[in-house]
Amino acid sequence: MVTEEEWSGEVARSKRFRLLSPVIALGAFALIFVPCMIAGNAIASGVASYLVSVGLLMAVMLPLAFVLVILGERQQRLTDAKIQRLNAELTEAIASADHEAVIRDSQVQRQRFESRLANALDMAEGEPEVIDVIERSFGAVLPDAPAELLLADNSHAHLVRMAAVGPDGEPPSCGVDSPDRCPAARRAQIQVFGDSDDLDACPKLRNRPQGRISALCVPVSIMGRTVGVIHATGRPEVEVEDDRVDDLATLAKLAGARIGLLRVMAETQLQASTDTLTGLLNRRAFSEQVAAVPAHLHPIAVAMADLDHFKTLNDTYGHETGDRALRLFARVLRDSLRGSDLVSRYGGEEFAIAFPDCSALDAVRALNTVRAQLDAAVTVGGLPKFTCSFGITNAEPGEELTIILRRADGALMTAKSQGRDRVVLHDAAGATTSADEEPRLESFLNGQLSPADRS
Repeated sequence: MVTEEEWSGEVARSKRFRLLSPVIALGAFALIFVPCMIAGNAIASGVASYLVSVGLLMAVMLPLAFVLVILGERQQRLTDAKIQRLNAELTEAIASADHEAVIRDSQVQRQRFESRLANALDMAEGEPEVIDVIERSFGAVLPDAPAELLLADNSHAHLVRMAAVGPDGEPPSCGVDSPDRCPAARRAQIQVFGDSDDLDACPKLRNRPQGRISALCVPVSIMGRTVGVIHATGRPEVEVEDDRVDDLATLAKLAGARIGLLRVMAETQLQASTDTLTGLLNRRAFSEQVAAVPAHLHPIAVAMADLDHFKTLNDTYGHETGDRALRLFARVLRDSLRGSDLVSRYGGEEFAIAFPDCSALDAVRALNTVRAQLDAAVTVGGLPKFTCSFGITNAEPGEELTIILRRADGALMTAKSQGRDRVVLHDAAGATTSADEEPRLESFLNGQLSPADRS
């Protein structure tokens, strides 16, 4: 590398040589001119003496001039070499600066993409919104290539296509059905396959309808465990730019982290709102969800349920059998009622049920179905025979849940006192009637029963 000091020294030497060369030539000419004239006169006379003097002068000056020319050329070569080195270094510096600028631009683009992606994922409130962000990111990173996201299901044994995009509307359709069978997921490393016919290509790439293809597979990790892969395909021997690979790796990292966080939050929320034994809503979650039922889903029927002689069942057959009975009853409730009905374990062997957008008559029919299903489930499950009693009431508009439940609980106590294993309806006026006979129940709801008949 030519330093500034070296270049300054070279310029100074060239300048000195240009100044000294004519001085040396003139000095030499002045020194030998007189001796050459004297020698010419001594050797010849007349015009011949002048010719001899000029010859002697040229004989002395020509070698000196030749020496000065040689020295000048040498100095010029040194200067030219320095200039060439400077030009080479300048060219290299410009090329290096251009390369660094490209790298910086690439880094800026990646950082901008990562920042925007992180912001989009942070605003996604659930997995469907995260999947939407992933699909739009596929279009930004690989606009001309089909790509898909495969994630393991709850068993971690099967891969499920969660997101997919393609220029022609068709996803890559990876044939790997398990994380353990995916090279990228199994090795937790990005895998690039230039040609599906290559010896070391993934076997799942062969025999695709589109023929030979290239593929890029980026593993996706959630909570430190590789559970999926981003799979993209293209024409054979078409290399994906490193920047695009880095963007897909960033997408896999951030999307996996966001999905993992959402799942942890959902699991935590589920644990906080459900009963650990039965999986039903707990008391607090039940109260919150009933309060959140929108006005257009009124009227609401509310029921209280209690397993008959549960203490005797526990004491006779043990707590494990009692727990099995509770879980069985919870399963019968989930299977027999609508998905929109709110079912909770309210405490011990007591359960609370809310029926949005449901009349008391329809709710009674649903609970009688539960009674029938429970009888069959107990027989199939090999548990000791047990039944359940229900008390049900209509929720009045604006009425507090505690008052509604108190009325339903009163109907439940009536069911217990009337022999258990039945549904008893309680109206707002405080009257109760057994729901075993539907015509009688309709007359009760329409106010056609006398006060003596109502109880």
